[in-house]
Amino acid sequence: MDAEDLSQLLYASSLSPELKKFRLHLVTWNVGTASPPKDAFHLMQLDIPIDMYVIGLQEVNCKIINLLADIVFDDSWSVFFMGVLSPLGYVKIASIRMQGLMLLVFAKLLHIPFIQNVRTNYTRTGLYGYWGNKGGVTVRMSIYGHMVCFMNCHLPAHMENANQRLDDFEKILEVQRFEGQYVPDILDHDVVFWFGDLNFRIADHGMHFVREAISKSQLSLLWEKDQLNLAKKKEGILQGFMEGPLLFKPTYKFDLHSDTYDTSEKKRKPAWTDRILWKLKNVSQVLPEEDTKSEEDSPFTVALNNYISHMCYDISDHKPVTGTFMLQFKPLVFAPLVTLEPEGEWSADKETVLCYSTVPDFPSSTWDWIGLYKVAFRHIHDYATYAWVKDNEISRNGNVKQVYINADEIPRDGGKFILCYYCHNLQSLTGISQPFQINPAPLLEKNYLDENPNESDGINRSKWSEMTLE
Repeated sequence: MDAEDLSQLLYASSLSPELKKFRLHLVTWNVGTASPPKDAFHLMQLDIPIDMYVIGLQEVNCKIINLLADIVFDDSWSVFFMGVLSPLGYVKIASIRMQGLMLLVFAKLLHIPFIQNVRTNYTRTGLYGYWGNKGGVTVRMSIYGHMVCFMNCHLPAHMENANQRLDDFEKILEVQRFEGQYVPDILDHDVVFWFGDLNFRIADHGMHFVREAISKSQLSLLWEKDQLNLAKKKEGILQGFMEGPLLFKPTYKFDLHSDTYDTSEKKRKPAWTDRILWKLKNVSQVLPEEDTKSEEDSPFTVALNNYISHMCYDISDHKPVTGTFMLQFKPLVFAPLVTLEPEGEWSADKETVLCYSTVPDFPSSTWDWIGLYKVAFRHIHDYATYAWVKDNEISRNGNVKQVYINADEIPRDGGKFILCYYCHNLQSLTGISQPFQINPAPLLEKNYLDENPNESDGINRSKWSEMTLE
């Protein structure tokens, strides 16, 4: 996305109080410790416009050496998805990892000022709650004022553990609570998306019957014996959870690098272990075949556009599953909480000033900061530099405040940038400026940097000043 496209998007976002439709693409994939694939076009449905991507992974490689490397650097799966989505104008706004469980959320830049109150949480259920190989990781947020929760789970395996899977799910719902005054419990959100390797199996039917039904595309013969479908009919904890029809083949278990079901000695019976469900709180639920005329009268609706697996990915013994949803709602937030812009012309060799203003009762904090970002930034902490709004404030006039950024911290090569305000109390970017140009450093300084590349990130200003005086 170039600066002109970004400017138009930001302008449109501030003029669209009637925005009603928000397309969500959700991915769940047990990757079996594999490295990312070479291509993500089909997985991410890149041929249709998407407002937000939510990606839940299970069994990400969590050997000690990998976990240590991921502390210092972004993990390979995050890097992969950022590489795919960032050039298309998406920013990673939230992530959480618990051993092999990972949850990533990307949103189009124009929506980011309207996505607030971001919080994460996790619950271990492996080894009686002491080990994180099983359990759930959660991200919740406010989208245009509506509270939405995403929960990625990896539940116990094997046919005989259906009750344990339900017990673990109930435990996750009970113990996970979010900090702050906004909707502390998972099921109190306007909508909850529950997905992951839920590990439910096909009961009663033998291996031959299951494989024969699959080969003849008679999948409906297997639905009534699916353990999750059976549980939804009688377990109170699952009441209200919706799922699209299982029109795709069972997604487990495959031989690696093939579309062939398990030929090992264990010969695991195929099953729909990888699922996506959702539940709304006292509002309408809409499936594709249902009449949608009443959507205008509902405060929040969810329509499932498609629910499919992706057989072309063969790096794991599971096939990924995706669900594309259309959320429709009446926005409760119509304008960004913070407006900000650069003052005057910015150059890489001069101290710069920006100004910002906030809405009344804005929950500001001494931990708030303003970041300077390249136009196509990848995640919230992918800034070129930042300034603490309290420490770097130089003046205020009513609600308008000025903040300076030291010249030493401005990127030497200049380019197209934007300013973003990060609110600590809301854990989100609450304001984004229009894109603007920073002029590069003068030629003399650029030559000095070329001759002293080790000082490119923090040039010795006094030394350069001595050079200019000679």
